[in-house]
Amino acid sequence: MAKQSTLTPAQAQAYWKRNLNLITILLIVWALVSLVASILLAKPLYSIKLGQLPLSFWFAQQGSIIIFVLLIFIYCWMMDRIDREFGLAD
Repeated sequence: MAKQSTLTPAQAQAYWKRNLNLITILLIVWALVSLVASILLAKPLYSIKLGQLPLSFWFAQQGSIIIFVLLIFIYCWMMDRIDREFGLAD
């Protein structure tokens, strides 16, 4: 059975504030990558071909998904560090 650590209300509030800040930053990164790569850079990237399709297609269709998956791994890694900092690690 995992050891259960109790946090004071101030520590719990600080923990959730760090968690929400991390989520906000990662979602902003995902939104910017999705917006910039698939919409704002669509015309310049259209002339570059990757296979038979333009590079703008790959960024729009695959880029945001790949970035999202990478951000999930970054979230897990960062939350593991935050959990250890607050004594909540397994």
